[in-house]
Amino acid sequence: MFITFEGPDGSGKSTQVPLLVDFLRAQGYQVFQTREPGGTPIGDQVRAVLHDLRNAEMHPHTEILLYAASRAQLVAQEIRPRLAAGEIVVCDRYADSTLAYQGYGHGLDLATLRLILDFATGRLVPDLTLLLDISAEDGLQRRQHAAQHGEEWNRMDAQSLAFHQRVREGYDRLMAADPARWVRLSGAGNRSAIQADIRAAVHERLPPRT
Repeated sequence: MFITFEGPDGSGKSTQVPLLVDFLRAQGYQVFQTREPGGTPIGDQVRAVLHDLRNAEMHPHTEILLYAASRAQLVAQEIRPRLAAGEIVVCDRYADSTLAYQGYGHGLDLATLRLILDFATGRLVPDLTLLLDISAEDGLQRRQHAAQHGEEWNRMDAQSLAFHQRVREGYDRLMAADPARWVRLSGAGNRSAIQADIRAAVHERLPPRT
């Protein structure tokens, strides 16, 4: 089973993903946790370039191709082999982030982006995508607060509020186009309550243990 987490910056994905992974492992499942961009030595190098604040002049076309390069490596090196071995893969962001950020956020052509994504992933689609939803304003406030306490503040965080609002609207459209795959959960509540909702959503679709 391939599970992805999506949502605006500051929605709490990075907090909730390891909690779900620990829960599933405690239930006896073999689980691989990863993230985008990155997840491999090559992908982590690409991530550093993408997130570096010194690269403010990066063109959106360059951005999408770098994200696709990192994703292609992750799918080939880790995700597909682990799915084939019967593991559950939980990924913090995946192809939908490209459509939301580069498509709706930057306004790049969605049809072109889908072609690039199909090439990079071999058309691998998640079985379940959990959308942690939060307003763009609240999400950025969370990110700014976290940055003040030593967490990363990267080039994508530094985009305008209008950009992040378009990203959130993009997620709404992506979910509306494929409602069977998506589950929307509020990212604004208590951490434990959010995790309980995530576990309930995942439990409904878990494969039987073998």
